[in-house]
Amino acid sequence: MFLKNSRYYGLETIETVDRHGRPITVIKRRSLLAPASAAYTVQGPDKLDALAERKYKDASEFWHIADANTELEANELTRVAGRVIEVPEA
Repeated sequence: MFLKNSRYYGLETIETVDRHGRPITVIKRRSLLAPASAAYTVQGPDKLDALAERKYKDASEFWHIADANTELEANELTRVAGRVIEVPEA
């Protein structure tokens, strides 16, 4: 269902119904552990995928950075230069 590098890969699914009574499969909520991380000050042109590429050698691993921070919209993490975010260790 999900690629192996997806944050959702391997998570338990449950069956439920939508508001119209149709059956749907959803992913069970995952718990987030606080990984070892380092503070990083956002530079003007930073993007999460570019940070992930530099840190993990895989741009699709950006979600590790998103999960380590409390911002609901991941792209907001790098919107303002000078913001300090957490970047988990590889």
